[in-house]
Amino acid sequence: MPVIKPFKAFRPYPELVTKVASPPYDVLNTEEARQLVKDDPYSFLHVNKAEIDIDSSIDHYDQRVYKKASENLNKLIEEKVYLQDEQEKIYIYRQVMKGRAQTGLVICVSIDDYLKGKIKKHENTREDKEKDRINHIDFTNANTGPVFLTYKAKDEIKQIINRWTEEENPVYDFISEDRITHTCWAIDDEQVIKRLVEVFAEIDYLYIADGHHRAASATKVGLKRRGQFKNFNGKEEFNYFLSVLFPHDELHIMDYNRVVVDLAENSEEEFIQKISEKFTIEEYSGKGPNRPEARHAFGMYLGDCWYKLTTKPGTFDEDDVVGSLDVSILQNNLLTPILGIKDPRTDQRIEFVGGIRGLRELEKRVKAGMKVAFSLYPTSIDELMKVADAEKLMPPKSTWFEPKLRSGIFVHKL
Repeated sequence: MPVIKPFKAFRPYPELVTKVASPPYDVLNTEEARQLVKDDPYSFLHVNKAEIDIDSSIDHYDQRVYKKASENLNKLIEEKVYLQDEQEKIYIYRQVMKGRAQTGLVICVSIDDYLKGKIKKHENTREDKEKDRINHIDFTNANTGPVFLTYKAKDEIKQIINRWTEEENPVYDFISEDRITHTCWAIDDEQVIKRLVEVFAEIDYLYIADGHHRAASATKVGLKRRGQFKNFNGKEEFNYFLSVLFPHDELHIMDYNRVVVDLAENSEEEFIQKISEKFTIEEYSGKGPNRPEARHAFGMYLGDCWYKLTTKPGTFDEDDVVGSLDVSILQNNLLTPILGIKDPRTDQRIEFVGGIRGLRELEKRVKAGMKVAFSLYPTSIDELMKVADAEKLMPPKSTWFEPKLRSGIFVHKL
């Protein structure tokens, strides 16, 4: 069903890949990015966060930022930091984090598959973030950051990948500053490429794991280009967007935790009393922070003490694919009714802490002025796919994937 397409990637010369490859644009703020690249003119952050190269008084959504991004990308190409493959290829991208490997295929997918629901989503997008990526894609004339997709694992795909990685030399093999190993291969055998395209055509759906804004924005740019080029035939590059496809059984989702600034005028005693209506609550007797060991259990850090919260029977409907998620249980039974946080997307009283930061970060935030923190059991990839299959949406900040894809290794020009 889904169409996957090989492409002629723009990618760094092998000796420069470590200088180019950068963290994703949305995991660093502007000042962090500016400090990270101050001695590195080749970092892809000059493209993905081009505001670091213009006056700090200019708004990040100003057109001058996108023009600078385009200028910086073209400069990397003109200065031979980047090469472009002459043949359309499919690329293999393997990441190893703490001994755990995930191996994906770098390809392009069809905007029509996105529009028809063959590429399933599980999150809403925000208009401001979508508009930002639309401008970035439009001005640079490129997909500069891949969409992170997953699919239900298929043995033949793994066999093809394993055979290639065992027999062929990688085009890149390096360790980034966060100690993640990145290894890439280029598949240039037309018969192997043809078979991969055929096997994916037998798969029912692809799922967005991360990159909802990039997928939506790339699709809208593609539709805009179709309006500009009335005689398009559907094969033009703007009909596709850059993605990395990983099998679902290799992905690692970490916990995505919550910290709240106050108790909504409740005393600690009143707060605990209200919680006990929907959760059993007990002081945590283990060593260190309370990391939940199963679904429907939560850790809570309040008043320099960790507690264990366990959802009481009847609190939620297990058949409700969204309502039975731990992020929903916490939101619907505690954050909204007790703390008054109705829209976690916009409420300034709540912050979200990715599991990569560790649970000590929750303690640190509370000791620095926040009031209460909650640790959650990670959402599973099966839960994500069930929500997407039901055409439902997950609450915001439900999943934190690690490792993150590096930007700048592969660029798809439109």
